[in-house]
Amino acid sequence: MPKDKLNFLALDLGAESGRAMLGQFDGQRLQLAAVHRFANGPVCLPSGLHWDVLRLWSEITYGIALAAQECQGKLSSVGLDTWGVDFGLLDRSGALLGNPTHYRDSRTDGMVDEAFRRVGREEIFQHTGIQFMQLNSLYQLLSMVVGESPLLEIAQTFLTMPDLFNYWLTGRKVCEFSIATTTQCYDPRLPPPGGGGVRGGWARSLLEKLGIPTRIFPEIVPPGTVLGDLLPQVAEEVGARIPVIAPACHDTGSAVAAVPATGGDFAYISSGTWSLMGAELAEPVINADSLAYNFTNEGGVGGKFRFLKNIMGLWLVQESRRTWANQGETLSYDELTQMAAEAQPLRAIVNPDDGDFLKPGDMPARIRAFCQRTGQPAPESKGAIVRCALESLALKYRWTLERLEEMLGRRLEPIHIIGGGTQNRLLNQLAADATGRRVVTGPIEATAIGNVLVQMMALGHIASLAEGRQIVCDSFDVEAYEPHGGNAWDEAYERFLKVTG
Repeated sequence: MPKDKLNFLALDLGAESGRAMLGQFDGQRLQLAAVHRFANGPVCLPSGLHWDVLRLWSEITYGIALAAQECQGKLSSVGLDTWGVDFGLLDRSGALLGNPTHYRDSRTDGMVDEAFRRVGREEIFQHTGIQFMQLNSLYQLLSMVVGESPLLEIAQTFLTMPDLFNYWLTGRKVCEFSIATTTQCYDPRLPPPGGGGVRGGWARSLLEKLGIPTRIFPEIVPPGTVLGDLLPQVAEEVGARIPVIAPACHDTGSAVAAVPATGGDFAYISSGTWSLMGAELAEPVINADSLAYNFTNEGGVGGKFRFLKNIMGLWLVQESRRTWANQGETLSYDELTQMAAEAQPLRAIVNPDDGDFLKPGDMPARIRAFCQRTGQPAPESKGAIVRCALESLALKYRWTLERLEEMLGRRLEPIHIIGGGTQNRLLNQLAADATGRRVVTGPIEATAIGNVLVQMMALGHIASLAEGRQIVCDSFDVEAYEPHGGNAWDEAYERFLKVTG
């Protein structure tokens, strides 16, 4: 391996899988290689749906060890990101209280309405600027209040999932800005403590009204914070002493940092289990329109805000695939996409964000039931079901883009699609057709790339996010899709508005 290359490790944990990605920078271009990949998913126990957090910790340390071996111990730093909203609670000795609960667990059923009874929808949004979703940390914590959970009484520290792993890596109990904003426990418009540091702070007055103990919420640090070296016992296990840097610890925050954009008037979609579609702004948008349209303001790199909509994404396809595998027919995503490409277009449409689609289960049956309920022909074949899911997702992109442009008062083009979902070329083309906008896809591993860029910024190897994005443009291939829409898509969009209204 050339001695002049700098090595950075990005640990990227998604809701379906995780990866340890080695980034190598030669001063001009960045190369990325996977050193370890592993599955992730919920574990069902009598107490509910949980994450297998100890197995994930083993995968994390194994990935670090493999990367250290790959570069003969010459790792400049390591950074970790995960999905949002989920968390662990620590007792006063720093021990984890129970297995972290999965955001699709049923404990949050009815908790949004309970929060509205206690505080009110408008007040919650004014304090947080976050989209209302029952999986948010706020409603997970409220469910513990309502259920008089002993864990909440014992807890001394709240740490989101990446913050928990960073604590185990370094011993630092802090929350990183981008992941803190996903909780709906954070007020982006509060003055920072002491007049400096990150934007905003914990929404303590809101939390107190909901009965959530504010003592558990720790210091918030910005992306690019050097948390410290690996703890001695971890360093001994992995065979290297390495600095740990908090990137944008929310995976979408890291992914958006890697958008290969050269201007400011672009929209992005971080495409995977979830589709997160939005724009990058200097200030949060918290007003009557963003409340009415249920948009969210999440933290980004460099004090930016990701003004976006969380959309159910490829979850409908993933869960359909899992259902068919349980029935004895295992099909690859490529095979399912090819079946969808051959199915009749724009025959049936669903609302991908319908509550019936949130939890694990027989997704094909739920899609057919939605169509029957809304007076549409129910898709029967596997290809028809997947096509229905993908076309509905593309139509939701159109609705989201229209709302974004309405609220921001400007046209957004192109649409940059990043992340693993870019490998679904059918969905990319459907997105261009439905929105009537040019779509640019790539890089696939945007989250890991953005993670590495923030590490490079933290250590002074690059000066700005703009410089990092230029490195992405110079280092990774992208693909463009031109829109081929027309009256059929306009008619389908009218039907979409009716079934989602």
